[in-house]
This record gives sequence, structure tokens and C-alpha cells, in this order.
Amino acid sequence: MVTEDADRADALFHALADRTRRDILRRVLAGEHSVSALAAKYDMSFAAVQKHVAVLERAGLLIKRRSGREQLASGDVAAVRSVASMLTELEQIWRGRIARIDLLLSSDPDSDSDQED
Repeated sequence: MVTEDADRADALFHALADRTRRDILRRVLAGEHSVSALAAKYDMSFAAVQKHVAVLERAGLLIKRRSGREQLASGDVAAVRSVASMLTELEQIWRGRIARIDLLLSSDPDSDSDQED
């Protein structure tokens, strides 16, 4: 189960690491778009946009469905919330570590404030 969670986190953060994918995600979270309409928004080939959409879909951040000849993409709000939850969890871990470092530094017997002249 831990490996599965780590793999999911890797896929999510890989998908979000690219500026174009983040922009596509913003657009599809605001409303459903056809992949061809998305492709028209970027200065790259249709195939390149399709690849970005596929990365987002594999990460579970985007859902595609067919409507006739079009592929329609929409964002998965629950998946975005799971990313926010992961980041909050990581923040709590780091805040705890920083608090422990602060505690260790403030109780250091060799610190200047505890030494006698």
C-alpha cells in the first residue's frame, strides 16, 4: 500500500511539474473542454497537447470522455484536493522537524547565552 501511495504521489507531482499541464488543468477544472479546443490555446502541435492531457489523465487529475468524434476533458476536483492534502501533510512533517531543530538549538549547553564569563 505504501508503494502504491508513493507511485500515486509521483504521478501527481510529475503531472503538475509542467507549466502547460498546470494550465490545461486550470482550464478543465473551470469547465469541460474538447482536446482540440485545448490544443488551439497553445503554440504546439495537437499531438503534444494530447500527450499533456494523457499525463494528466494517468495521474487521475483529468477525466476524458467521448462525445461523437470529440474527446472531452474535465478536471477531477477530488484528485486536486488529494494533492492539497499531500502538501499539507508534508508541510506538517517539515514544521515538526523545524520545531525539533529549534528545540535542540535552544537547549544546546554550548550556546552563548548559557556560558559564564
